[in-house]
Amino acid sequence: MLGESTIDDGLLSIAMLGTRGVPARYGGFETAVEEVGKRLAARGHRVRVYCREGNVEEEMTSYLGMELVTLPTLKKRTLDTLAHTGVSTMHLLGHRTDVAFVFNAANAPFLPVLRAARIPVATHVDGLEWKRAKWGPAGQKYYRRAEEASVRLSDALIADAKGIADYYDREFGAETELIAYGAPILENVGHDRLAEMDVRPGEYHLVVARFEPENHVDVIVDGYVRSSAQKPLVVVGSAPYADEYIAKVQALAGDDPRVRLVGGVYDQELLDQLYGNAATYLHGHSVGGTNPSLLRAIGAGTATIAYDVDFNREVLQHHGRYFATAADLPEILADAEFFDDLTAYRGARLRQRAHDYDWDRVADEYEALARKLAVRATPGPQRGRRRRDGGSRTATVAAPASVASVPDPAVAPVAAVAPAVMVNAPVVGVDASEPALYLDRELAELETDLSASSESPDRADGDAVALDANVGER
Repeated sequence: MLGESTIDDGLLSIAMLGTRGVPARYGGFETAVEEVGKRLAARGHRVRVYCREGNVEEEMTSYLGMELVTLPTLKKRTLDTLAHTGVSTMHLLGHRTDVAFVFNAANAPFLPVLRAARIPVATHVDGLEWKRAKWGPAGQKYYRRAEEASVRLSDALIADAKGIADYYDREFGAETELIAYGAPILENVGHDRLAEMDVRPGEYHLVVARFEPENHVDVIVDGYVRSSAQKPLVVVGSAPYADEYIAKVQALAGDDPRVRLVGGVYDQELLDQLYGNAATYLHGHSVGGTNPSLLRAIGAGTATIAYDVDFNREVLQHHGRYFATAADLPEILADAEFFDDLTAYRGARLRQRAHDYDWDRVADEYEALARKLAVRATPGPQRGRRRRDGGSRTATVAAPASVASVPDPAVAPVAAVAPAVMVNAPVVGVDASEPALYLDRELAELETDLSASSESPDRADGDAVALDANVGER
């Protein structure tokens, strides 16, 4: 049974939650879960991935050696992630694992529950989610609180880019494990499928992105339309809850026959051929850390034009070209088409750069971290860390008061555990701003507790009393 510990035989049971799940069809988190999870499973570890209902057309129970648990969620942007992570956490309490990897700092409200169950947990904090335009003031405030709660409740933090690691050091003085994503090396991908897109090898520019303001698809389309580029622009992507932004991109494209808005492409063979045969890849992502689409482009040896932020410069270095506004793009595109030998050279150098991003090495680093988590050899919750700008009142998130009386999930059925835990959990039937209020309340309560008590010299002993009245460690 996956819930049984396998530490004694050198292997681990590992849960991955907080994403849409696998097969990866959406973004960076899902790609990381699939690439890392399948490698850990191939090494003999027992890997369970929590998937959202509807991630794929047909519900699957296993994939590439990983066990899949598919659970329902709420189809509402403000609650989708939290709702699914809530039910996943409840399932995990009744089907324990040695360690858990939680993806997305937004899921911080459930870290107290995992800690109360004495499950070592690392949180992959992702990028600067609070900067995304799709979140209003309440959502931005929540993400700021969640970042801080993740610092002060996770046994370890994972950052996928140096820029993110630097941010957590600068804002909180917090340690992170820097584990970048891997880049698939795409060679000999062929071009027989390109006819489906009505393009020819080397004769088009490519964009692959979710349609969100931070990915600057609108800026790219606007800049391209202003240009004299001869090669068409193929724009792959869409997004849920993004009708207004999609309409904006369509309006900018207007009736320009050079712009091809093809929507989402989920056929990986076709997508790889698009990456591998493009003249250039235009990358507008600005807040998400190291991006898998960018890594796939450089792994295909495609010259890349990227939005000018640290995350993208970290990957492309001096081999990329950069834009900040739509007005920057006409000249860059003209140069790319006119100096085609130089464009090809830039792509070749980027493919060499892609070898620095290796999924096998990424899996090694996750495996090493999982082993440290299992034996409590990580720094542990960085409970003294606060945002240094003083912009938010924070302390460690305590578990909801009702968790204090939760039976040990190792011996209690999940049906008995879930109702008690869910009483105060910000999942179903709450206002979009409620999670932020929840975090504020719980942070304040534990701030008082921490100021009146001293740090335990033995964190393992501290966790052993986690189900006492003060479920956040003493």
